[in-house]
Amino acid sequence: MRLIGIDPGLRHTGWGIIEVRGSRLSHVADGAVNTDGSLSLAERLVQLHNGLRGVIDHYRPLGAAVEETFVNKNPTSTLKLGLARGVVLLVPALAGLPVAEYPANLIKKSIVGVGHAGKDQVQMMVRRLLPGCLTETSDAADALAVAICHAHHAETHKRWHSEEAGA
Repeated sequence: MRLIGIDPGLRHTGWGIIEVRGSRLSHVADGAVNTDGSLSLAERLVQLHNGLRGVIDHYRPLGAAVEETFVNKNPTSTLKLGLARGVVLLVPALAGLPVAEYPANLIKKSIVGVGHAGKDQVQMMVRRLLPGCLTETSDAADALAVAICHAHHAETHKRWHSEEAGA
């Protein structure tokens, strides 16, 4: 099954595509949708929408996972990130994909083993878990980490429900 992980941001939204076959994970692609800071907020949200839609149309994932965001100290930044996150949730949903959400600490714990791991630790573990993956940005590495986390948790969730149905 092909999954997309998304790390929301107004300036840079990371995305990562992985293929899941049983317990095997493989890297398909990664990158970032970057918006032009000189444009209006509405125009930047359109750029984000169109960029993510293009990625989904090109790679055709069957599921999506998005990192939950935390509240910043700056309310204006938090609001703008929330708007970007709304677009990030909307695009895969409009494409008919189921969308899961994971808190940053759970993603880090799933990938690194520590909920407060640094970006460099996440990037290093993503490269180990996806041999041949050479992410160039932390946004893309974070998005791949979201996809890996989802692959692990979705499989566990599926097993629990199949056992419950059989009982």
